[in-house]
Amino acid sequence: MNIIKQLFGGNSRQFGMIFALVALIAFFQIKTEGLILTPDNVINLMNGYSYILILAIGMVLVIIAGHIDLSVGSIAAFVGIVVALVMRDWGLPWYLGIVVGLLLGAAIGAWQGFFVAYVGIPAFIVTLAGMLLFRGANQLFGKSLTIPVPKEFQSIGAGYLPEIGPNTGYNNLTLLIGFIGVAALVWGELRSRKRAVALGSDVKPFWVTVVKVVVFAAVILYVTYLFATGRPGTSFPIPGIILGVLVLVYGFISSRTTIGRHVYAVGGNRHAAALSGVKSKRTDFLVMLNMSMLAGLAGMIFVARANASGPSDGVGWELDAIAAVFIGGAAVTGGVGTVMGSMIGGLVMAVLNNGLQLLGVGSDWTQIIKGLVLLAAVVFDVYNKSQGKASFIGLMMKKLGGNNTNPDLEVAEPLKGTIKNDA
Repeated sequence: MNIIKQLFGGNSRQFGMIFALVALIAFFQIKTEGLILTPDNVINLMNGYSYILILAIGMVLVIIAGHIDLSVGSIAAFVGIVVALVMRDWGLPWYLGIVVGLLLGAAIGAWQGFFVAYVGIPAFIVTLAGMLLFRGANQLFGKSLTIPVPKEFQSIGAGYLPEIGPNTGYNNLTLLIGFIGVAALVWGELRSRKRAVALGSDVKPFWVTVVKVVVFAAVILYVTYLFATGRPGTSFPIPGIILGVLVLVYGFISSRTTIGRHVYAVGGNRHAAALSGVKSKRTDFLVMLNMSMLAGLAGMIFVARANASGPSDGVGWELDAIAAVFIGGAAVTGGVGTVMGSMIGGLVMAVLNNGLQLLGVGSDWTQIIKGLVLLAAVVFDVYNKSQGKASFIGLMMKKLGGNNTNPDLEVAEPLKGTIKNDA
């Protein structure tokens, strides 16, 4: 326990969800006789759940702001069918089809955001209406038919990093990404240590930094090995690249920018945020717009992977995205949550679903187990708060890129240093 506290700077309960993910992987690795951690399964896992994780990135910001979005699955399906149609009927090249999809998603988000932010209708009602409206629009525009998409477009959902350079027996670009990840880890740890020394803060023993870097570097390199050694023609998936870029961008936005801090402030205490100068209506508008744009992107990635758009696309996606966010530590009341936490929550659900499928568990029991996992995660976190303790999931996520020193966010903290920027 002391070693864990020295390595991660807190109680091991702060990292309960990561430990749960590791334990889940180990359990299914044993029960499936090694099928979970095979290159092909890991690649399929990334391809099969990347669009849900993309939805979770947008959903966590919506939930932090104190809202909910029930329309994302329907919006994803509607954008997917429209993009497939304009590429087929108008002859648009694939890259312009992507632009059309993103713009359409942003327009839908602006429309819903207007009603939420400026008319004052609760997001639950607006997005419930949107769920029905865009599901019907998907079937109306597509006439309940399957619409194929061009081969070039399919690469964003089913493509892989190409083979370049000498024949090493591995995919060289995948190896390069892994090495860059390790280099970034080492640089980040050394930079944090140097900054702590410069500020006169307590500095952990150097051996702690070394062990931490070695452990995480080993994980990165092992995952890199799995992606680089798949069947011929496969490597790290293009959807994984898109997801990775989005995680970095939105992690930075949520933790290092004024708008990100305003999202937390509005969700933590809307009235106090308004009195402090935060434009809550604009913040609500932007998170709804952003959510629908990411839903459009997720829909296009799914359609590209499926090679066609169909009437059943997007069904239940909003529930998976919401589950990922809450399992990842977001608070029902808003103001708490992180992008990285949502990714871990999404991976827990993805591994659980994948492992149960490999074990041959039926869809009925799979849904029951997923529901119990979601309920247990939220109940356990709420129990900790009711006992006067900080959310252990929130504390855990603070260590993995959270934006505040207090995981159960107070409004004053995110507003610190931001009011001048809005003046």
